[in-house]
Amino acid sequence: MNIREILEEKILVLDGAMGTMIQEYKLEEADFRGEQFANHGFILKGNSDVLSLTQPQIIKEIHCKYLEAGADIIETNSFTATSIAQADYGLQDLAYELNFQSAKIAKEAAEEFTKIDPDKPRFVAGAIGPTNKTASISGDVNDPGSRGITFDELVKAYLEQAKGLIDGGADLLLVETIFDTLSAKAALFAIQQVFDERNLNLPIMVSGTITDASGRTLSGQTTEAFLISMNHVPLLSIGLNCALGAKQLRPYLQILSTNSDAFVSAHPNAGLPNEFGEYDETPETMALQIKDFLEEGLVNIIGGCCGTTPDHIKAIAKLAAEYRPRQLKESAGVSQ
Repeated sequence: MNIREILEEKILVLDGAMGTMIQEYKLEEADFRGEQFANHGFILKGNSDVLSLTQPQIIKEIHCKYLEAGADIIETNSFTATSIAQADYGLQDLAYELNFQSAKIAKEAAEEFTKIDPDKPRFVAGAIGPTNKTASISGDVNDPGSRGITFDELVKAYLEQAKGLIDGGADLLLVETIFDTLSAKAALFAIQQVFDERNLNLPIMVSGTITDASGRTLSGQTTEAFLISMNHVPLLSIGLNCALGAKQLRPYLQILSTNSDAFVSAHPNAGLPNEFGEYDETPETMALQIKDFLEEGLVNIIGGCCGTTPDHIKAIAKLAAEYRPRQLKESAGVSQ
């Protein structure tokens, strides 16, 4: 049974935050470097993606904790593993390897758990996050037309990332935390190029992020506009993640659920960060808020983003098992 067939029958659970879990290990610079980068000329602490090369056992352990908690889909440790983002650490030439190894580690964990319980297959989502540059917003207040990167440069970087994730064993690709839709379009264009080259067709998930109470992305799009701008690609799911907690995300999910003919996903933060940048929402509190999503039939895939842990995912998975998934619409679409 493929993932689309399963989604028609049940709500699938996505894992929680990778960064939050990595922080619990209290790793130092030497841990990030490992032996491979002992003499590297850049500081690597904080580069979570490099841990797929230097501390693979930790990354696999985190994946396993989420799988034990009930996650059906785990994300690869590759959120910033493009040559563009990795240039800050002097690792731009290792982008393919970072993605390949991240997917390989996740696939090993997923296969182990699927083997234990074949009736609950586990899937690996190749995580493709935004870069640290944007294609549609000027970085210079005195020059609104300036851009830090071109569309073609983004496509080239995302091509490399997608190939690494696919070669490493990803079952689907997740373009997530989208705040600039033009950059996301570059990622989707690159993915389609890889599919065409290889005569391949993996499921694609996309997930945008609403940055504040205005209900818009950082580049100014409303939820409706975000949905319309993604409609040119056949998607497994469209959803929202990060920036907001479940309570704040709800009205925007309602818009997607009403208007999208794809499956709908959500992986909110564990509430809003406090003054120290930490997330205080407990698994029980977060699950209670997500219960509203489930009762209203808004989602097909549910998980957690910043601040969430295996305990959060366990609470969410237990709750999700009690509800039917959102039913797909035959002919939905935002009026234009």
